[in-house]
Amino acid sequence: MDRREAIMQVSWILGGTIIGSSIFLETGCKTSTEKAADFFDVETIALLNEMGETILPATSTPGAKEAKVGEFMAVMVKDCYTPQDQGIFREGIKRLEKRCKDETGKSFMECNLKERTDFFVKMDSLQTAYMSTKTTEQPSHYFRMIKELTLLGFFTSEVGSTKAMRYIETPGRYDGNVPYKKGDRMWANS
Repeated sequence: MDRREAIMQVSWILGGTIIGSSIFLETGCKTSTEKAADFFDVETIALLNEMGETILPATSTPGAKEAKVGEFMAVMVKDCYTPQDQGIFREGIKRLEKRCKDETGKSFMECNLKERTDFFVKMDSLQTAYMSTKTTEQPSHYFRMIKELTLLGFFTSEVGSTKAMRYIETPGRYDGNVPYKKGDRMWANS
């Protein structure tokens, strides 16, 4: 085999690899938000962002909305929850909206921050009571799922890890006795 023939064969192999990879990427890889958009509509994701922001509002650090917890929740419910838990979560959003309208006369999105916070305090009391009497056969409470996903989505996001917590990309040695100063932020895992 001469050099020209070898180059031609390598180009065929590489061409096949490039063509094969583009087909794979077009058919096999979709962004998480595309998959979640099939499961939750845009309005529901916006509602989840607002719910997350009520749980973790922006203060001197960014809030849950900036971390896009609504999109995170949609992906997690779609990709990681069992069909039963998916149903509980989706039905829970509807129940939460209905309860909010019954108690405040407005949808959750129409409520101001104080009304949202007061409503969520009541919802948290209800889910705490439910979880204290829950047996292993009973499903989780939908409001607890929303809270857990909000916290997980925020603190594992770039915003939560770098702006709400201290972050060192490549930490040095382990030091189990770091002095604490009042007001210090906790450390993010790397």
